[in-house]
Amino acid sequence: MSRYEYEKSKTYDPDFYALIMAAMRQADSINAAKLRAAWPDVWAEVDARYNAPGGILPSDPVPA
Repeated sequence: MSRYEYEKSKTYDPDFYALIMAAMRQADSINAAKLRAAWPDVWAEVDARYNAPGGILPSDPVPA
């Protein structure tokens, strides 16, 4: 990591679960297994949305 990345991390305010989902999607198999074990509910949603057309689940609200 660099100072630039550290400074950027102080100004970037992402949603925690979005970061976890991104990490799960990009992780190698060993790290993905660790992330799935740590956040099984988040993994279930990532898996469901990955396999749903357009990432849209039947439980999602209909846009107005």
